[in-house]
Amino acid sequence: MTTLPAPRAALRNRRAAPAVATQVFLGVLALAFLAPVLWALLSAFKPAQQIIADPLGFDPAAFTLDNYTQMFADVPIGRGFVNTAIVLVVKGSLTLFCAPLAAYGFAKYTFPGKNLLFGTVLVTLMLPTIVLIIPLLLEMKELGWINTYQALILPGAVDAFAIFWMRQVITALPDELLDAARVDGCTEFGIFWRIVLPVIRPAIAGLAVLTVMNIYNDFVWPVVAASSERMSTLQVVLSTLAQNITGNRIGADYATVTGELLAAASIALVPLLIVFIALQKHFINGILAGSVKG
Repeated sequence: MTTLPAPRAALRNRRAAPAVATQVFLGVLALAFLAPVLWALLSAFKPAQQIIADPLGFDPAAFTLDNYTQMFADVPIGRGFVNTAIVLVVKGSLTLFCAPLAAYGFAKYTFPGKNLLFGTVLVTLMLPTIVLIIPLLLEMKELGWINTYQALILPGAVDAFAIFWMRQVITALPDELLDAARVDGCTEFGIFWRIVLPVIRPAIAGLAVLTVMNIYNDFVWPVVAASSERMSTLQVVLSTLAQNITGNRIGADYATVTGELLAAASIALVPLLIVFIALQKHFINGILAGSVKG
């Protein structure tokens, strides 16, 4: 049996100590971030009065689904999920198709006004959302799109940040690869579809996660453009949850409202967790894509 020389063993121990400390620090930090989420998930299964009387405790024997059953009876959360799903699928698809296509044009083609047009796209990133709401709302009114899916989907479907990020990724692709495809007789759209998209797939997966989160959590524009209950998205339903509970049930107290709010928030959290866990690896690779040129 061979043993490491003393200097080498000491060097390895010195390197291992910071790594262990880093892991411990990250573990504590993760626990601090997850603690409120875990509390909300567990409290949703507690009797409403117990949430107020003993907020930090959890008795498995008192496990109940009453908060969920009462919440579904009082709040049209199902309709909010359906509207959000429709907007998410259509708007997300438009973003994931149009943004890389526009970025490909900015990254690999030369045309008059290219820099000016791309600069205009970047300027829109600096505009606060509140500045755009009134002009967009007036436009939707003129088109007759208030309280329609068109109003929820089309504004912001091609995001400036998505174009900028995809351009940075596509710029790193070698021009020789695209020229070889042209020599083989591939069309310009065929180059984008068959050559560019497969290469930037990790970046698109990362963009997909960010797009899903942005659309799923969007509140300001849906609450303005779709004021009717029929077109309310999930976030709008959650924002009016307490009013709906107290309006639909006479005598609903603070504990009842809190229990149903936690139940609704727990259900709303599940889709995002599933998306992030499923695309976690691709998301990390996508964030790093295009950050290093070699």
